[in-house]
Amino acid sequence: MSENYWLVCHTKPRCEKKFAALMAAEKFEHYLALVVSVRRYAQQTKKFTKPLFPGYVFAQVPIEMKARIYQQDLLARAIIVEDVPKFLRQLADVKAIVASGHELTVMPLLTKGRRVKIIGGPLHGLEGFVDDPTNPQGIVLSVDVLRQGLHVKMPAEHLQVLP
Repeated sequence: MSENYWLVCHTKPRCEKKFAALMAAEKFEHYLALVVSVRRYAQQTKKFTKPLFPGYVFAQVPIEMKARIYQQDLLARAIIVEDVPKFLRQLADVKAIVASGHELTVMPLLTKGRRVKIIGGPLHGLEGFVDDPTNPQGIVLSVDVLRQGLHVKMPAEHLQVLP
């Protein structure tokens, strides 16, 4: 009996739908989270679907068939999921949220010590780190020469996670 692996497939730019079609053609279980996006132009409004997680498709592939996922040069890399039960629970949650039709936004996880940059408001461009992940509304800006920091309350949507 062959063993199946769940993979996080990182596609080349704007190849998510083509890669999902390849997975369907190969009859591999897969999931591409799509959400409806609306664009308003001067004369009209257009609705289209776009990936919730740009660049990512989740797929379950038999190990001996892994080479097939690279056949159309749509994939940058594939990462094996280590904790499958946890992954499947989270994937079910994502599917439920997407199916609900509620408006949603992908946000980076703000963890203690994570470097961030302020991308909105009067402090735009300043960098700091998350002090308390239970209250990610605040970041600490370092004043290294004084060995002190300034804790600033900042809405999470004004923060960009740095590498």
